[in-house]
Amino acid sequence: MNRKNAIITLVVTLAIAWGSLGAMLFAGWAPILGLDLQGGFSVVLVGPEGTDPDTLDAAVGIMRRRIEGVGSVQEPDIRVQGNRSIIVQLPGVEDRERALEAVGTTGEMSFRPVFDVVQQSPALADPDGDHPENLDPVTGLSDPDDVNAETAYLPGEQGLIVYVVGPAFLTGVDMRGGRAGTSGVAAEIVVVPEFTSEGGEKFRTATGELATYPVGSPQRQLAIVVDGVVTSAPAVAAGVDPTEGLDPNQVVITIGASDNPQAEAEDLAAILNYGALPTTFERERVASVSATLGADSLRAGLIAGLLGLALVAVYMIVYYRVLGVIAVVGLTVFGSLLVGTIILLGQTITTTLTLAGVTGVVVSIGITLDSFIVYFERIKEEYHAGRPLRQAIDHSFPRAFSTNLKGDAVTALAAVLLYVLAIGPVKGFALILGIATLIDLLVSYFYTRPTTWLVAHSALGERGWFSIRGAMGKIDQRQKPAEPVEVTS
Repeated sequence: MNRKNAIITLVVTLAIAWGSLGAMLFAGWAPILGLDLQGGFSVVLVGPEGTDPDTLDAAVGIMRRRIEGVGSVQEPDIRVQGNRSIIVQLPGVEDRERALEAVGTTGEMSFRPVFDVVQQSPALADPDGDHPENLDPVTGLSDPDDVNAETAYLPGEQGLIVYVVGPAFLTGVDMRGGRAGTSGVAAEIVVVPEFTSEGGEKFRTATGELATYPVGSPQRQLAIVVDGVVTSAPAVAAGVDPTEGLDPNQVVITIGASDNPQAEAEDLAAILNYGALPTTFERERVASVSATLGADSLRAGLIAGLLGLALVAVYMIVYYRVLGVIAVVGLTVFGSLLVGTIILLGQTITTTLTLAGVTGVVVSIGITLDSFIVYFERIKEEYHAGRPLRQAIDHSFPRAFSTNLKGDAVTALAAVLLYVLAIGPVKGFALILGIATLIDLLVSYFYTRPTTWLVAHSALGERGWFSIRGAMGKIDQRQKPAEPVEVTS
């Protein structure tokens, strides 16, 4: 290595480490914090007994797309847990109920003819009458919703009236999406469904049949049902030709009275776009995490980490002197690259930083410090073996780097296995640890090596208590090579 190459390598390394992190912070980028640091809530959803893994995986995909589609959560953590459960962790969520509905609502949609609209379930008004099967004994309503049932008693969304409906004209498979918007002079919040070509024809036929009933008759209404609840029941307008029906491209679903009609419309559109869940899930446990608790945990961890680093820095400088300074500056290089990588992963693939990830950062700092110590101790060994200081530094790096490479390879392998096999926070720990081992090798080769070489070839290499030679200590004369003895005959 020569001075020019060492300087160029060092300058480029520092520019990448410090410059990239500074640019990210200047742009307003920051790590995406997980549930335990940012606050939010988690819910465990349990499917029916015997739910197969493929069904759970499909449900996870639909839940994730729904949550991301309504834009209520930055980074949802949704994964299978056990044989029939799904754990959903939603950091930074503001509207908890909306998020719960987005992930937990089955979303089975159907369009059904209305036979009658009553104030009370006929099953309660006339318990001895002829009623459909599968009725809730308390409410008298159909439970669950069967799209093929000849007759069903379904509640309205506001729970004030009961709709007596027939088998479904259309279901969710006849629809390919939807979008939320406004309609009319009053700017009503609506959802515009998009039908498949076959679904559009079914809709024309169904509305044509409804148009044969007298204007004002309940039988002229078409019930729009989501998970057994009638969200809307518009009537076919007067003048509609029974032979033609309604144009499916003109259909809008008006959102009725609601605390947040816009959010309800967006959630319904998300259900239309991403489909119904393949099975029904029950909420087993909902747990909230305070944002204050998360912030306090992060603050306490940072304070403890900084105090620990300060003590380590003092020790390294006292023991290794100028080499200790190289190590301390090297930790800032390592930290800048690691934090920058975490931020970049958060901004590109929405990777979150959790308390487990913070633990991985702390462990990785120890690994990096160990790499410095291995190199410095190798220099001592070479120097005490009788090599000149600069020669000892040159000869020490390949052996020290080989040792660090083997150690980091073992750590990286463990991190990969943990990431593949583990679930939950352990994956975050494994990811940070794996990234850190790679960065450790880069710092060792592109920072530690040229920096130590440059210092060794400066005044701080040979002269003074603070120099590299000063850190080497006195040479044990017993360890020096024996002087050759001339033998005469």
